[in-house]
Amino acid sequence: MVNILFTAYRIKDMHQCILDPHGISVQQYNILRILRGQHPGSASVNVLRGRMLDKNSGVSRMVEKLRVKGLIARTIHFGDRRQVDVRITEAGLNLLSRLDEEIKPLHDIAGVLSQTELDQLNTLLDRIRINLQK
Repeated sequence: MVNILFTAYRIKDMHQCILDPHGISVQQYNILRILRGQHPGSASVNVLRGRMLDKNSGVSRMVEKLRVKGLIARTIHFGDRRQVDVRITEAGLNLLSRLDEEIKPLHDIAGVLSQTELDQLNTLLDRIRINLQK
């Protein structure tokens, strides 16, 4: 388990080094990627919270930071001010497009494993995660 944690933190740190010059965190990057998957539609804050990799993230706070940067837009429902829909802006899509190129070499590191090894690793990690939910 220590090896899994060590590797996960190392990968997260490498992601953050790429994201730092763009002024966003790994969690904010995660939100932008989720919203790109919803584009041209939107997602509620609850949907974002459910899909986040880091379940302890303050999604509402991150949404506001991304909105201030012009990377996302939000719509508050007049009937229920607690319900907020969020969509990615063109600026957010453009940033992700640039980041795709910058992060690709990091993802290519997994190329040291064969497809069979990658499939096996994914299966093993899925089994661990399923067991943690019990």
